Formats: sequence, C-alpha cells, structure tokens
Amino acid sequence: MNAQLSVSTNVVWHRATVTRARREAQNGHRGAILWFTGLSGSGKSTLAHAVEEALHHRGCRTFVLDGDNVRHGLCGDLGFSAQDRQENIRRIGEMAKIFMEAGIIVLTAFISPYCADRERVRGIVERGDFIEIYCDTPIEICESRDVKGLYKKARAGQLAEFTGITSPYEIPENCELTVDTGTTELGACVRQVIDEMTQHGIIATANSNRERGRKA
Repeated sequence: MNAQLSVSTNVVWHRATVTRARREAQNGHRGAILWFTGLSGSGKSTLAHAVEEALHHRGCRTFVLDGDNVRHGLCGDLGFSAQDRQENIRRIGEMAKIFMEAGIIVLTAFISPYCADRERVRGIVERGDFIEIYCDTPIEICESRDVKGLYKKARAGQLAEFTGITSPYEIPENCELTVDTGTTELGACVRQVIDEMTQHGIIATANSNRERGRKA
C-alpha cells in the first residue's frame, strides 16, 4: 500500500520570521488538526462544520477540509483504490499541517479508512497537535442517511471499492475521542469535541474567554 513518491532534490527549508507561536498568540488559541473519521454517512462533515460554527462564535480561526470538496481540486486526479486513498490522505495531512502551522484549527472530514494512513498523518506533527475523532455510527444508520444513493449502488454491485461494503474500514484503536454520531444529538456531540479541545489546551474554557474579554 506504500505509494511511490518522487523525492525533491536541491531544496532547503526556509524559516519564516513570523513563527507558529506568534500566529497562535495573535489568534488566542493553538493551531491543531481535528481529524474526523468514520463511514460514509456517519456524520463527519456535519459534526466538523457544527464544531467550526461553535469555534467561529468564540473568535477562533478555523477551516474545514471536506472529502468531497478536496476531490474537486487538490485530489481530483485520484480514484478510490487503496493506493489512491493513501495518497489522498497523505496530501490532506500535509495540507492540514500547513494550516496548523499558520495557527489555524483545521478540521478534516474524511473516511480515511486505514489506520496506517491516519497514523502517518499523526506522525508528521508534534504530540498533541493531532486529535483523532471517530464518528461511531452503525452502518444501518449510515445507509438510512444515504442521500447520494451510494450504499444502494454498492449493494447492487454498481460501485466498486466502497468503504463498509466492498472495501474495509479499520476502526481507530487509540483515537482521542469517540463520538456516538448515530443517536446522540448534534449539539451534545459538538460539546464533546469542544471539551476535548479544552482538555488538550487548544482553546481556553468559556469562562477564561469571558474573563479575558472583561480585562480587555
């Protein structure tokens, strides 16, 4: 499953004078990668955008990288074979890292079915910068939300390499957070993610934000 990547030569890393720490100080929060993973229809995009909305109201700098959106451009040349999925996640991981180093909280919503690919992204950033969030929804519920009709096509043999039906999904073994996106109300799921971010020191508590506002 290892993609064959060309190696650039004669390149030197250029260090900027505006550092990640300075950007984070200006933003009032840490940069981080929130990696939402789960089956198609598990609620990844819905939860990621709802969390972004909550963070936006707090004044945080954020951006959501959504699976379908990215395949319109950056990854538009990739299919859904195991090798193409690996390359898709590699590109997203590198882009997410750049966003994070800009001091932004980047939320990614990708099926990312393979543990090795998710761990590879985790490995390119420092400990505590990557928060893996498993959107745990039974496949029956995912299929009931199938607005695109993809599960139906996969069941009928019309769609090859579809995760959960004709292609595997590897459940995270050591994720930071598992959210029941199948039956739990969206607002409660958002609060779980916000609480996890607070515990990791990515954002301050709501009380801290109010106190900072009074001092300002």
